[in-house]
Amino acid sequence: MTFITMRQLNLASLCVAVCLAIFSAAAFAAEPVRPNIVFILADDLGYTDIAPYGSEVNTPSLSALAEQGVRFTNYHTAANCAPARAMLLTGVDSHLAGVPNIPEMLAPQQRKHANYQGVLGEDVVTVATLLEDQGYHTYMAGKWHLGMEPHKRPSRRGFERTMAMMDSGADNWEQRTYLAIYDQANWFADGERFTLPEDFYSSRFLVDKMIEFIDSNLADGKPFFSYLPFMAVHMPVQAPQHYIDRYMNFYHAGWDALRQQRMQRAVALGIVPTDTAMVRMATTEDWDALSEQQRRYQAKRMAVYAGMIEAMDFHIGRLIEFLKQRGQYDNTIFIFTSDNGSAASGATDPLAFPARLMPQNLGYTLDYDSLGLKGSYSSIGPGFASAAASPLAYYKFYAGEGGMRVPLIIAGKPVAHQQRLTPAFAWATDITPTILSLTGVSPPAERYAGRPVQAITGRDLSPLLSGAAERVYGPDDAVGYELTDHGVLFQGDYKLVVNQPPVGDGQWRLFNIVDDPGETIDLSASQPQRFQRMLSSYQQYQVDNKVVPVPPDYTQTKQMMFNILLQYRDAILILVLTLLMLLPFYVAYRIKQGTQPEKVNR
Repeated sequence: MTFITMRQLNLASLCVAVCLAIFSAAAFAAEPVRPNIVFILADDLGYTDIAPYGSEVNTPSLSALAEQGVRFTNYHTAANCAPARAMLLTGVDSHLAGVPNIPEMLAPQQRKHANYQGVLGEDVVTVATLLEDQGYHTYMAGKWHLGMEPHKRPSRRGFERTMAMMDSGADNWEQRTYLAIYDQANWFADGERFTLPEDFYSSRFLVDKMIEFIDSNLADGKPFFSYLPFMAVHMPVQAPQHYIDRYMNFYHAGWDALRQQRMQRAVALGIVPTDTAMVRMATTEDWDALSEQQRRYQAKRMAVYAGMIEAMDFHIGRLIEFLKQRGQYDNTIFIFTSDNGSAASGATDPLAFPARLMPQNLGYTLDYDSLGLKGSYSSIGPGFASAAASPLAYYKFYAGEGGMRVPLIIAGKPVAHQQRLTPAFAWATDITPTILSLTGVSPPAERYAGRPVQAITGRDLSPLLSGAAERVYGPDDAVGYELTDHGVLFQGDYKLVVNQPPVGDGQWRLFNIVDDPGETIDLSASQPQRFQRMLSSYQQYQVDNKVVPVPPDYTQTKQMMFNILLQYRDAILILVLTLLMLLPFYVAYRIKQGTQPEKVNR
């Protein structure tokens, strides 16, 4: 019989322990390190508003990201903000996610439907929730606009730390609202009301908060998801003076010249085909017909806009530099896009009485010298909005390419394929499944956290990033979209679209948006079978996604004005009743004055 001594037993145990340690270390080393995700969302940024897509605006931070990743030239989003944000954060169509339109524009007849509340539904799961449940830190700093009730705030929708502007927008220099529909600018920090600091400027402040959030937990080694939805370049368009000064001599040739210049640069960059044609929007006025003073004012409006873009890019650069200094850059994937296309909000003549009425009633100035600075109110109007979307047609709130096709850059060292353009079609609901794929997190099943949830319908774009595929949507795959009866169906290289009045004509048209991104050649008559087939698919989309038509005579502007009046109906009623009560006294006073004997001058 062989006996094992205690010494031999101890040596054997030690060998086993060493082998286990080596095996565990090897297994740990083999386990991939999960990447950080920085998702940056601009607001109302046009297709050619940044240098990697043809802009004259200096955007070195975004240009560097574009050189390290993939630029999408055929990426589409919703035509306005809240529906886009709902799709971006859930991977679910905006109608099923509860946000078919911004709440400020919903008609009362539509609000009778559960999915027409304009706030994120309870039956969708945000990408932040999915990542947080799998060990990610989740941070948000910026515009939310998906619900302000306590259970709708981002702090209850998967974000661990938040600094959120809850409305459609606000002033960029101080805590002030920009629309009469809001009583105040609603800022919330970690779910509670927040007062902005005195030295506030939105782009700087939001990046400061994001750096603070990320830095607070770096020591624990967990990956993070950073959602940074800027307020730039949503109206009121505002920027620090030194950024405005850089562009004061750029735009005196006008919007038509800028639209042409941007198209030429986009062609040279490979963003659009060499033979791209453009339409001229009927809302673009004749630059030469303006007075010299009007042209001077318009040029500065665009200079402020360009300055706001560059300021945003500078602060994006600060975040990138922070990640480099803290050793996080090499393991971070950056996603940059816009919620919708350029905004034509604001009249061509902002100094005309109807246009200046609301800003002045809110305490803003429209003076040329202070344009863009604290206390001023500015926008770019339809002329420069068309240039910002060059060479595309239409802009925000419309279903033309200018309202829906925007930049998308996905970059970072974890992205395998570098310095690449892809013309593959991509859609807003694709962002969430792409993030889940890149982080190794599974999409939700039919039930999540004890409740049924909507299925993610977006596609994973990571095969395009690695070069494993040329497209993720097949030629027969259909993607629909609707906003206040503006309708779209994408299928293969084609787009079926209707744009409603006052800018559109309410007629369905068919375009090949790969060959003709400017939507200049209507193919509905030459390809009637495709046209009818796609129209049938759009009608099926409406059924599947519970689309509710707008009431007769609806327009977005009229509905917003009605909603403002509805919100202040009690105050208006009191004012009317007070005037009615005072009317008899006023009439009596006037009668008395009329019966007084005239004074005779001697």
